[in-house]
Amino acid sequence: MAAQLLFFFLATVAVAAALGMLLSRSPVNSALWLVLNFFCIAGLYIVLSATFIGVIQVLVYAGAIMVLFLFVIMLLNLEAPPKLAGIDWARVAGFLVGMALLSQLVYAIAAGFNMTPLAIASSEAMQTGDAAFLAESLFTRYALPLEITALLLLAATVGAVMLAKQRFE
Repeated sequence: MAAQLLFFFLATVAVAAALGMLLSRSPVNSALWLVLNFFCIAGLYIVLSATFIGVIQVLVYAGAIMVLFLFVIMLLNLEAPPKLAGIDWARVAGFLVGMALLSQLVYAIAAGFNMTPLAIASSEAMQTGDAAFLAESLFTRYALPLEITALLLLAATVGAVMLAKQRFE
């Protein structure tokens, strides 16, 4: 029961963070909402017994790619980062309480319709969440999408550097 409540809480915060990222006017705030979304997705993976994927989510996305995004935002000098002294902690607490209440509401509705996520057997989760299994499926079945994603990330990085270079010239 606690795992299901945590699942719904993380899912609700992930959706709210995605909306915050889309609706934010500041690129720095948008990137920070995206970091919160990445951490919630990693928490969802961990709740679903895919700890390896959850750790990789934090290391690769929340670590490396968000550092790259923030570096590009700072390189373009769009806006100064928000200061911790300017954060209204009452709004942060209100956001967390609101997300907790919303996730409990979503859980109650899902339980009423018998749509709660089922617990995965530990042996099955260990088999599919293993690094060897993931590597084998990535480099055989999903090799083409992996290469396309790598090319898209390379093109985005080159484009960001070219935009920054034109601005400084």
